[in-house]
Amino acid sequence: MSVDLLQWLGYAASVIIMVSMTMSSIVKFRWINLLGALSFSIYGFLIHAIPVCILNGMIVIIDIYYLFNIYSKEEVFETLEIKAESEYLLRFVEFHNDEIQKICPGFSYNPDMNSVSFFILRNMSVAGLFLAHRDGDKVLTVGLDYVIPEYRDFKNGKYVYYRLRQKFIDSGFTIIRSDGNNLRKDKYFKKLGFKKDENGLYTMYL
Repeated sequence: MSVDLLQWLGYAASVIIMVSMTMSSIVKFRWINLLGALSFSIYGFLIHAIPVCILNGMIVIIDIYYLFNIYSKEEVFETLEIKAESEYLLRFVEFHNDEIQKICPGFSYNPDMNSVSFFILRNMSVAGLFLAHRDGDKVLTVGLDYVIPEYRDFKNGKYVYYRLRQKFIDSGFTIIRSDGNNLRKDKYFKKLGFKKDENGLYTMYL
């Protein structure tokens, strides 16, 4: 490999490591950091810098170890139903408002609209907030499905839309629908099994 290519490999590895440090999601951090460390390890091997190769090889092993634990760990999910006027709910929305606006531009909390409101607990830590309202007799329209950055790995969504499926059915719902104001919908809702309807909204039939 030419000297120029080796230099570019080193630069690329540095950029990847730098990008990994900007990730708020633990899963994304581990994957990107693994890629950067692997690139640095190969770079160190090619330039005969064995300490660089070994150190970054160890980081690769550490990232793989933590990723294995993340994907294999049996986590406990629960819901904590909340009253519309809950002070903690109001503070939670206010605290995370900047992030919420990135996902749902223009969102504002309207207590009167939400007939289904709960926090998603993950190992007893608050991982997200789910707000929805009854639209007609059988349609549950999701107003906000927010997950804090550390937990954005689709596990929360799978818990809400699959493991709570029977709970929604028992409440009389036959359809769950996004309200169309969620910028994640193409990636997020499709991966969770929603289908786009004729109005451009994503819908799941229960």
